[in-house]
Amino acid sequence: MNQPENKAGLERRAAMAALLANRKDDLLVIPGLGSTCWDLAAAGDNDRNFYLWGAMGGAAMIGLGLALAQPDKRVLVVTGDGEMLMGMGALATIAVKRPSNLAVVVFDNGHYGETGMQPSHTNHGGVDLLGVARSCGIGICLDVTDADSLVDLVARLKAPIGTLFARVSIAIADPPRVLPERDGAVLKARFRAAIGV
Repeated sequence: MNQPENKAGLERRAAMAALLANRKDDLLVIPGLGSTCWDLAAAGDNDRNFYLWGAMGGAAMIGLGLALAQPDKRVLVVTGDGEMLMGMGALATIAVKRPSNLAVVVFDNGHYGETGMQPSHTNHGGVDLLGVARSCGIGICLDVTDADSLVDLVARLKAPIGTLFARVSIAIADPPRVLPERDGAVLKARFRAAIGV
């Protein structure tokens, strides 16, 4: 596979580690399919991580359902640009429901990493995920492009004050995969036990 030229952006694994620094027990994390799943596992497995296997486009909606069902817990969805593009309708529903405990963070490297690094619509197609989230009515929308704006995002995640959407500019990279548990029944059972349902 031909690797595209590296673009400016934050390093994926470091960005994920920053999002999870000093993680509290009330934080539930839903990664999207592929790279964000492996980045989350690399940052440290946790029973309150609900890894998705084969559910492309579903991370934001699963996060919404969880935020509504568990209003006393914080829910963080971390997904990629390709996965978010597949489930963009979720942003409209999230905006209508406005759960104050939900944050959707999109790691945007402008490529479909799981299918061969083809440019995604955010790269050459002109699709602005931040603009879509704003247009849907999500009140807090952040464009994270450097270390300082990542620090601001992390601070906002620790004290949620409303539904949040953030696009994080990620450099193109292919770090070694860290694969979490793959058995859906095991993941469901341990996640339910961790949140007490």
